[in-house]
Amino acid sequence: MPVTPHPMSTEAAMLPLFRGRTAELQRRLADDDIDVLIVTNVDSIYYFSAYWGDLGLEFGRPTLLAIASDGAVTLITPGSESLMAEAMTWVDDLGFYSDGVGEEWRDPLRTALRGVDNKRIAIERNDIPAVISDFLRHEYGLNEPVDATPIIASMRVIKTADELNMIRQAGQVAIAMGIAGRDAMAVGVPEYEISLACVVAGTRKAAEIIAAEDPDALMSPMIHNLQALNSGHFTSYTHLHPRVKEIAHGDPIYMCFCSICHFKQLKIGYDRQYFVGSVDDETARTYNTAIEAQAAAFREMRPGVAAEDVHKAADDVYRSNGFAPSYRTGRALGYSSLELPELKYGDRTPLQAGMVFAVDGGVTVPHVFGARVGDTVIVTDDGIEIATEYPRDLQVV
Repeated sequence: MPVTPHPMSTEAAMLPLFRGRTAELQRRLADDDIDVLIVTNVDSIYYFSAYWGDLGLEFGRPTLLAIASDGAVTLITPGSESLMAEAMTWVDDLGFYSDGVGEEWRDPLRTALRGVDNKRIAIERNDIPAVISDFLRHEYGLNEPVDATPIIASMRVIKTADELNMIRQAGQVAIAMGIAGRDAMAVGVPEYEISLACVVAGTRKAAEIIAAEDPDALMSPMIHNLQALNSGHFTSYTHLHPRVKEIAHGDPIYMCFCSICHFKQLKIGYDRQYFVGSVDDETARTYNTAIEAQAAAFREMRPGVAAEDVHKAADDVYRSNGFAPSYRTGRALGYSSLELPELKYGDRTPLQAGMVFAVDGGVTVPHVFGARVGDTVIVTDDGIEIATEYPRDLQVV
């Protein structure tokens, strides 16, 4: 049986949310005549089980979640993670395995699939590792398994009140990171030092929030992953990582926090740019076009508006200012960095209250300058709420 977390912990109080999501998924699986769904995407596993592990196929140790429509739920994970799994999840049936013992993860998966009609097993088609899909094909004849990705994706479109509150907290972390990065900017400072300042400030803000809620939390406040941060004409490279390059007078500096600011497993969209010492008129015009395009998207966002119409509002700004069309204006996010829908041409999904997007403005002048701004936006009943609200006007530091 799982070990119950600290009785007053926020993490323990959240477990009914995860259990409720799983019950809703089981109802939808039954409606689609699916016996068992094998979940392999790490974000999806967390979304339903509240469990996240540090190991994966890169170590030869996959984690799987088998969810039966009739009520059975099995979490399969390495035995070395057993104490962590027992403390985190609400799932009672834990299938632990060890390296080199039996057939490792295959044995508990066979147990979870015992008696199931082979034709009624579903997977996440685009997120299942080849070694697992090969096993299912060879052992169960699943050459064309049902793809349950759309079922999961549809559940994650509208965020709950609890999720929205955590997204607001993630926004606080992102803002703290941006402020620290801006304050570290100066002539002669290497790019990587600015990124280090971001990481430290984000970790401290995350720790402050988590400690105030739950000192015994298993969730780490550490900000991690490799940040996109660049300066000078390298801003046109968009997602170049921090280097030893030193900041020069007149450099624009772009900081992206999308791949680095992960808080309570939620992802965030946030980008800010500053200029050191001075900025010329044409660079300022380019930057202000990106700001104007993002603002146009904000004005268009409200329930009922088609996703692609938000993108068109931004695209019209780029074209009217003499720039080529930019990349998509936004993407839904949550426990994954890319969810549905997307703010781009071809996506006619109507916006609804409770959707959350990363909304960007961006102009690239190759080998000269890249202008970027981005924010996390919650769609409300009558418009939007910006979870990362912080000045985005042109600033020289």
